This record gives sequence, structure tokens and C-alpha cells, in this order.
Amino acid sequence: MRKINNLLLLTIALMTITSISSQAQKVELTLNLEKGKEYRQVTNSKATIIQDIYGQKMNIVMTIKGGMSYKVVSVNPSDYDLEVKYESLSMITEMAQMKMEFSSDKNDEQDILSTLLSKMIGNTFNVKMAKNGKILEVKDIELQIESLFEDFTNIPENQLAQFKSQITEAYGAEAFKGSIQMVTAIFPDNPVNNGDKWTINTNLESQMALSMTTEYEFTDLGSNYAMIKGNSVIETEDKDAYIESNGMTMKYDMTGSMISEIKVDKETGWIIEANINQEIKGDAYMKGNSQMPNGMKIPMIMNNEMTITNE
Repeated sequence: MRKINNLLLLTIALMTITSISSQAQKVELTLNLEKGKEYRQVTNSKATIIQDIYGQKMNIVMTIKGGMSYKVVSVNPSDYDLEVKYESLSMITEMAQMKMEFSSDKNDEQDILSTLLSKMIGNTFNVKMAKNGKILEVKDIELQIESLFEDFTNIPENQLAQFKSQITEAYGAEAFKGSIQMVTAIFPDNPVNNGDKWTINTNLESQMALSMTTEYEFTDLGSNYAMIKGNSVIETEDKDAYIESNGMTMKYDMTGSMISEIKVDKETGWIIEANINQEIKGDAYMKGNSQMPNGMKIPMIMNNEMTITNE
């Protein structure tokens, strides 16, 4: 009997030691990319924008899809130099009784926006990305956008300027940096245990400048993946700053939240799959002009559902 009890105590002790050892084994969540390799990212986004203009609700639904590849040119001590290119781009805008579709796959010279998207495919620009996923630098993308318009000599100057503004707002350096960092700048500074949490601050630049504070949590470790979940608080970076958007001078007072579930490759840290739900609401203010001296306040709600995969 004593031998059985001793054996039982030894088994319990070994199980306890194994359990403690397993809990203490921290995981380093970071990017570990290989020089010369290409990594892909495919994004599907559906954004619903509800605006209240003079008491009338206006709904706009935008569906945006895009495929990108990132080639690792050099591996540095704390970051990577990447060559990035778009592989496919498309967008659908639906409002009232109108539906507009644009795609880089279209072959229609009369469809100017689709032609611009097709001209963006395959052109590389340079990105420096830290090993924690933050975008440190984006180079040459504005020059590429400018070159898209060299052949459009028959388009009126004001219309050309509007197209340039739309493309830059959607795909310029700041827009690229903000949208990509939202799902890559997610890693902690130190190794973590399952259940550990950390906070990361990110700036999102598109039509408006937003700041995002996210609490991430390491929730699961599988045979080939790590799961990270995020809970974000979003707000306008500068509520008094006016910006030019589509020929209008606007400022924004917005707040919101975002929930993200991101599965990354355990070895490389690259995204396998991400699901993101974002809600932002508040007011947009149009600055007064000769046609509207008192300006206009536009209450609005924006909901965005996004999925990202590596294929």
C-alpha cells in the first residue's frame, strides 16, 4: 500500500512540475520572414456608411477587394526591406438606385477608374516593416500614383484632380500604412504566455486621421498557428483639423470600436486569417463656403467587416 501511495505522490508531483513548466514556457510572437520569399495578403472589406443629411438617411455600401504580395529584399536586425505590389484590385459602390463597379481586370478604356486600378497592378514600391509589424517607411508609392495619370491628357483638369485625390486617399502612403498596420502591428515587445495581454497604439490614415488603442491577448497556440484577439478603441486624432476631401473641406468628430481575431503562422508570424469588425460613429462638419456659408453638420455611422487571408 505504501508503495502505491508513494507512486501516486510521485505521479502527481511529476504532473505538477510538467504543468508549471508548460505554463512558464513563453512564446515569442514576432515576424520571422525569410529573405527572397514572397508573402501574400488578400483583403475583402465591406463598409456600410449611413449619413444623415437634412434629416434624410443616405446609405452607401462599399465592397473592396485586393490582393498584394510582399517580397523580402533584405533582413535587418530589427526590420525588413520589402518590395510590395498589388496583384488585383476591385471596388463596388452601391447607393440609392445606383451601383458602380470598378476592377483591375476590366478592359475598358472608357472606365477611367478601372483603367487606373489596372495600371497599379504589378508596379512595386518599397516598404520597411519592423519585426513587430509596424510600418516604418513607405517609399515611391506617391510617384507611382502620379505616373498613373500621364496618359489621360483628354480629361478635364478638375476631374483629373478628383481622381488623383480619390486614389491617393485610398492607396497613398499614409492610407497604406494605416490599413496594413491595423493587422500587422499586433505583436508584443516580449515573449508571452497564453492569456497574456498587451497594448498597442496605431494611427489610421485615410479620409480622416484616427488613433486606435488596442488591447491584444494571446489566446491559443496550435500546431502551426498562434491566435491573437484584439479589442480596440478608436477616436479622431484632431477634431479641429480640416482636410480636403473630394473638393470639400471637412473635419470629423468620431469615436468607435474594433474587434479582431488574427491567426498567424507560428513560425513566420505572417497572417493566416484575420476577421475584423469595426464600428465608428459621430459627426462630419463641412466648412462654410460661398454656396453654403454656415457649413453643414452630417451625423454618420460606419460599419466595416473585413477578412484577410494569405491566399
